[in-house]
Amino acid sequence: MFISDTSPSQVGIDDLIERAQWAEAVGLASGWVPYVPWSLDAMVALTIAGRETSRIELGTAVVPTYPFHPQAMARGALSTNAAAGGRLTLGIGPSHPSVIEKMYGYSYDRAGVHTREYVEALHSAFAGNGRADAHGEFYDFSSIFSVPDAPAKPPGLLVAALAPYMLRLAGERADGTILWLTDEQALETHVLPRITAAAAAAGRPSPRVVVGMPIAICDDVDDGRENAARIFSMYAQIPTYNRILEHGADPRPEHVLFVGDEAAVSMRLKRYAELGATDVLMAPFAWGAHKDKIFARTREYLASIVQEAAAW
Repeated sequence: MFISDTSPSQVGIDDLIERAQWAEAVGLASGWVPYVPWSLDAMVALTIAGRETSRIELGTAVVPTYPFHPQAMARGALSTNAAAGGRLTLGIGPSHPSVIEKMYGYSYDRAGVHTREYVEALHSAFAGNGRADAHGEFYDFSSIFSVPDAPAKPPGLLVAALAPYMLRLAGERADGTILWLTDEQALETHVLPRITAAAAAAGRPSPRVVVGMPIAICDDVDDGRENAARIFSMYAQIPTYNRILEHGADPRPEHVLFVGDEAAVSMRLKRYAELGATDVLMAPFAWGAHKDKIFARTREYLASIVQEAAAW
């Protein structure tokens, strides 16, 4: 099981460098950055992190597809991968209608087909043969394409997938998926059967399944959940997340994320590993007058769990 450190709060360049270096120093396998309205550009952030670290995997979780032409996404990813010495994993997804239509002003029509064409276009650009081609409903182009110093092995490609069509796509044509707020029941009964069957049918290796989850190490679980309900309530209002929450044991986000002491969280992490999650991407959050103490304790836990998780 891989453990990653990220944060839902605003993180500037100096904090980014500190967190990337810290994650590498304590032995975490990977570090991830989001692409949200209040974040640094994900590719720029990981290019910086890549030059300030030497070992840790660096990933995007996730970059929305609609705002970027596939060639632009591929060029950015290959450039970042070159700067990071081949350590980039590119996580992409179509995002949500509320983002794409209201914030960007694009149509979200047939997002699944759009994403499939986008993945095929990325494969073409990543092939390293000097060209990028796509011929479909959403993209129809043929272009000269190359990136200096691009490693022979392209970035890993993960597709954010919660619904059946997207899980099938992630299994058939990507290296796996990145999930968010997916509990043990939803993973076992909804995600893993679909993505593993799709990968097997396509003759691909077992897919990577990255479970993204907010985390706060604290003793007062009720207080933690009360604040988590306030901080993460928006996810229950987004149809995609609402559906994956409904597949779980409890549809309330505050009962899905990791809140509790070290032993309680470790028990859940071990269960994810037993079920078949290959990675757990943990996003620390904190609140109130003791915010700094909660965040520090959560980071201490992430550092301490590395050796324990290796045995799972």
